[in-house]
Amino acid sequence: MRQEYNSYLSVLFLNYIRTRKFNTPVAVKKEDIPKAKLTRQSLGKAGRIFKFIGPHKWKFILGLLFLAGTGAVALIFPKLMGDLMGLVGKEEPDEQLLAAAKKVGLQLLVLFSFQAVCSFFRVYLFVNVTENMVAGIRRATYDRLIRMPMSFFSSRQVSELNSRVSADISQIQETFTTGIAEFIRQSMIVIGGITIICITSLNLALVMLAIIPVLALLAVFFGRKIRKISRGVQDRVADSNIIVGETLQGIANVKSFTNEQFENARYQGTTFDIVKQAIKGGLARGSFFAFILFFLGGGIVYLVYYVVIMKIHHDIQPESMMTFLFLCVMVAASIGGLPEQYAQIQRAVGATERVFDLLDESVEDIELQLQPPSVPPSGGSLGGKRFNGEVEFQNISFSYPSRKDFQVLKNISFKAKKGETIAIVGPSGAGKSTITNLILRFYDPNAGTIIIDGKDAQEFSLTELRSQMAIVPQDVLLFGGSIKDNIAYGKPGASLEEIKRAAQKANALDFIESFPEKFETKVGERGIQLSGGQRQRIAIARAVLKDPSILLLDEATSSLDSESERLVQEALEKLMEGRTSFVIAHRLSTIRKADKIIVLEKGEVVETGTHEELIAITDGLYRSLSKLQFELN
Repeated sequence: MRQEYNSYLSVLFLNYIRTRKFNTPVAVKKEDIPKAKLTRQSLGKAGRIFKFIGPHKWKFILGLLFLAGTGAVALIFPKLMGDLMGLVGKEEPDEQLLAAAKKVGLQLLVLFSFQAVCSFFRVYLFVNVTENMVAGIRRATYDRLIRMPMSFFSSRQVSELNSRVSADISQIQETFTTGIAEFIRQSMIVIGGITIICITSLNLALVMLAIIPVLALLAVFFGRKIRKISRGVQDRVADSNIIVGETLQGIANVKSFTNEQFENARYQGTTFDIVKQAIKGGLARGSFFAFILFFLGGGIVYLVYYVVIMKIHHDIQPESMMTFLFLCVMVAASIGGLPEQYAQIQRAVGATERVFDLLDESVEDIELQLQPPSVPPSGGSLGGKRFNGEVEFQNISFSYPSRKDFQVLKNISFKAKKGETIAIVGPSGAGKSTITNLILRFYDPNAGTIIIDGKDAQEFSLTELRSQMAIVPQDVLLFGGSIKDNIAYGKPGASLEEIKRAAQKANALDFIESFPEKFETKVGERGIQLSGGQRQRIAIARAVLKDPSILLLDEATSSLDSESERLVQEALEKLMEGRTSFVIAHRLSTIRKADKIIVLEKGEVVETGTHEELIAITDGLYRSLSKLQFELN
């Protein structure tokens, strides 16, 4: 158990390192989120997101009005500051200067108060609208995800889907909370500031437009280069960490092949790359700081010098000169910030497109609230009604959507009566697990019909159909909660007594009661705190609690030791009593009591019968497989 847990820790460590490299949601940097070009089409598609604002539209509009207020304040501030600073050089009586200063100071105080109110309500309203909107997007996205067909998940990576729910939506959230507001505010400052400067002095405006925007754009260019180099350093560090993780995970292989020197050389190579890339980054940052200090500072000095020349020639008043200088600084800062805000909006538009691509996918017809089954009542625990459990395959042929050119099942026909145990055997790749996928309607057949209780399976709703079935797979996935939570997954809301009875029938009660926290014991991520046999019996208890009419066992004992297999097999035999059961098995010794054994080869039924009937076929595939397993044992 400890060895298994240590192995799991090393896997976790490696996976964590890989997330640093491959930008899964755990470590997605906003610079790595793809950006979309802002076209009429992309903006139109992204505009659909406003439907999630719903009843909060008035808050958004009010927030825009407060945002306009903060922008107006930013443009009025330089004028008042210019008037205040212009008083310094005036030759007037002290009383007049003091009165003028008090008046301007009072105006500034009122202005700051107005800005504080506008800023507070702007932030509050935008956050309120954004959080409600993002919550709606999250609910809609998750609701869509859990109702996607299995064909969708077979063609997508989990990290990609997680990114849609986390990184993309977080990008939308950040942009709506601050990005859009800042872009609008800075645009107002740039446009309004340049307009005021032009009104103040056209000559100064031309000089400023010839210097400040160019320097600001060059600063942005340098910043992008530095960020690119920084990402390169992070990637090299991730490469070195992957080597550490792989080495520690496979330390037994490293030592058994005496490859310590090889791994050490491999790691040293990556560290040299890190140093080389980091020095390159230092050179870029040093050049950037030198540029800022010399060129940007020199440009501002030249503007001030030019203003002084104008003042000497009486072409500008002192207060206008100070207003101009304040506006220059504000416009320069806003021009420098606009590209980043624009890029953030591009990322948000790209994120919105990806989220809506997901929301536009077709989904299964899943009912979020279980409806009463449409079959006649016959007793049982599922609301007093349950399927009889008769299942018939009529000339079923099937190919997976991702491999349409390869036929997995070819003209399959068989019938399972109520309460029968049907075993499905055959070589790997024969199509055994595909049959369970079709019974559960994870996929629909390309040809033929599946009949359940005399009715086409497609006439049942998926919720109704699957509520009558349970599956115990080979690789059991437990959720990271308690044992009680995992068993109760078969029947949410079940009482502790019901859970205990299910655990007892699954031969799980003894080992659960041996834990200090008993049913409240945490199973760990994917159930790693439990052994394989324990996880299997928890899965069986979950199926017992659900009390299905149709039971699917997909090689449920193939990976267990002899003692665990015995306990699990006993639990399975109890579980199969009175149910129609489909058993996929590699160990043929576990299915000798089956009512019918279906032998598949290359997607076709080649033999059907009981164990005794099939073993009697001299050159039969079942006899051959049984003989091979007996010789191996």
